[in-house]
Amino acid sequence: MAGILKKIHTTLEMIKWEHSIFALPFALTAMLLAADGLPGWRTVGWIVVAMVAARSAAMAFNRWADADLDAENPRTKSRAIPAGLLSRGFVLGFTCIAVAVFMAAAAELNRLALELTPVVLVVLLGYSYLKRVTQWSHFGLGLALGLAPAAAWIAVRGSLDPRILVLTAAVTLWAGGFDVLYACQDYEHDRTAGLHSLPQASGVAVAFWTARLMHLAMLALLVWFGRLFDFGLAGWLGVAAVGLLLAYEHSIVSPRDLRRLNAAFFTMNGVIAMVFLGFVSADLWMKR
Repeated sequence: MAGILKKIHTTLEMIKWEHSIFALPFALTAMLLAADGLPGWRTVGWIVVAMVAARSAAMAFNRWADADLDAENPRTKSRAIPAGLLSRGFVLGFTCIAVAVFMAAAAELNRLALELTPVVLVVLLGYSYLKRVTQWSHFGLGLALGLAPAAAWIAVRGSLDPRILVLTAAVTLWAGGFDVLYACQDYEHDRTAGLHSLPQASGVAVAFWTARLMHLAMLALLVWFGRLFDFGLAGWLGVAAVGLLLAYEHSIVSPRDLRRLNAAFFTMNGVIAMVFLGFVSADLWMKR
């Protein structure tokens, strides 16, 4: 039993399950807008299960696919598979279980959600191979998170409203921009290993400016999104708060100083997502 519990703990560490908070608040935001309030708890529960399972599958598959590359990278060689803490077979098995849970949750939501699971899985699992072929792989990761709002909308309505795709685009740019920054840590390794990334192709300084432009575009999309859904005061305060938090994140890192990149990438991104959810929720409540 102790060995099983240790393996579960190592697996949860490997997939960074606590970082499910990145995309989940944006999915819940779309859920509230689709339902014009809170849908039934059954719907909420299955959306959360689907989101956590989908992300767990994506992260575990990424660790499985990148195991050999991680072993050669000083920054990642201590990860579970290269360090010998988990076998590749175990991680692949965990991925399959997470995929099955995701599909089961989608089936519990509605038919369209289930029918679109193969498309979602292609994006979630295919991202792991993009860095081998294109410097724009960051948009693949961004889209993997950006699909969350559209998926949640479908989970509630059983159909897709084009307006929610604006939030999908905003989240794609938000996550993709920070993946560009995160890839700056592996600039030298990527060049040696023949992997592709924007920092590797254009340099760290250009990568930083690209990430800033992506995040400015994200804010512009949030403004458009607010107009489409007729945001009130609380909603617009949420957009402003996201802008201020993004500005803070960019202020604590630079091309010459990446020491606080983890704080910007992991801690503050979760805060941004939760803050936006909180303000949009308040906006809906105030309109009632």
